Amino acid sequence: MGAQLRLLRRRIKSVKSTAKITRAQELIASSRIVKAQQRMQAAVPYEREITRAVSGVVSNTASADHPLTTAKEQPRRAAVLIVTSDRGFCGGFNANILREAEALGGLLRSRGIEPVPYVVGRKGITWHSFRGREMGGQWGGFSDNPSYGDAKEIADALIAAFSADDGIDEIHIVSTEFVSMLTQEVAVKRILPLAVVETAEKPETPLPYFEFEPTAAEVLDSLLPRYVESRIFSTLLQSAASEHAARRRAMKSATDNANELIRVFTMQMNQARQAEITQEISEIVGGANALADAAAGKE
Repeated sequence: MGAQLRLLRRRIKSVKSTAKITRAQELIASSRIVKAQQRMQAAVPYEREITRAVSGVVSNTASADHPLTTAKEQPRRAAVLIVTSDRGFCGGFNANILREAEALGGLLRSRGIEPVPYVVGRKGITWHSFRGREMGGQWGGFSDNPSYGDAKEIADALIAAFSADDGIDEIHIVSTEFVSMLTQEVAVKRILPLAVVETAEKPETPLPYFEFEPTAAEVLDSLLPRYVESRIFSTLLQSAASEHAARRRAMKSATDNANELIRVFTMQMNQARQAEITQEISEIVGGANALADAAAGKE
C-alpha cells in the first residue's frame, strides 16, 4: 500500500507540473491571438484596394493578355505553397494542412501536372525532409509573426519560378483560414495564373477609370507582383491567427485532461489511503481481540 501511495503522489505531482505548463501556453496563445487578429484586420484595406486596382486595370484594357494572367494550354508543373507552423502544441493544425496538400498533389498528378512543394514553417519542412522530398523553396522562423518582407521574399521566388522558361505553370496555396476563435478551415486556392472572369453584374462601387502611360501591360507588370505579395501576406496572417487559436484550443484541452487525471489519481490515492487505514484498524482490533482471548484463557 505504501508503494502505491508514493507512486500516485509522484503521478499527481507530475501531472500538476504539466497542467501548469499547458495553462501557461494557453494564456500566451490567448494574448497573441488578439494581436494576430489586429494585424490581419489592418491588412484588409490594402488587400482590398490592390485587388480593386488590378480589377480596374484589367477591366479598362481591351485584352488582359499578360504572363501572370494567361493560363498555359498544357501545364506541366505546379508550385504548391504549403503554410505550416514553426512550433507544435497546436493539435491537428499541421496534420490537416499536410493532408490537404497531399490530396491536392494527387489531384494535380491525375491531370498530368507534377506538384513542386514550396514550404513555409519548420513543421512542414521537417515533414518533407524526413520523407526525402525535394522542395522548390523553404522558409521558416516567422510563422506566428510574419512580416510583409517575408511575404515579398516568398512571392519573388514564386513569381521568378513562374516567369522562367522551364519553370512552373501554376501556383496554388494550401493554408488555414481564420474564421473564428473556435473555427479554422484549411483552404486551397490558386493565385497564378489569375482567373479573369467576365461578368455582366455591376460591382457594389464603380471601378476606377485609368489612363495608362506608357502601356497597360507595364502597369500590370508593376501591379500584379504587389497583388501576389498582398495575397501571400494575407495568407500568412490568417495562418498565424489560426495557429494561435489552434494552440489555445489544444492547450485548453490538455489542461482539462490534466485536471481530470489529477482528480482520478487523487481519488485513487484516497481510496488506497483509506484501505491502508482500514487494514491497520483491522490489525489493531485483531491484535486486541487476541490479547483479550489470551487473558481470558489464563483466568
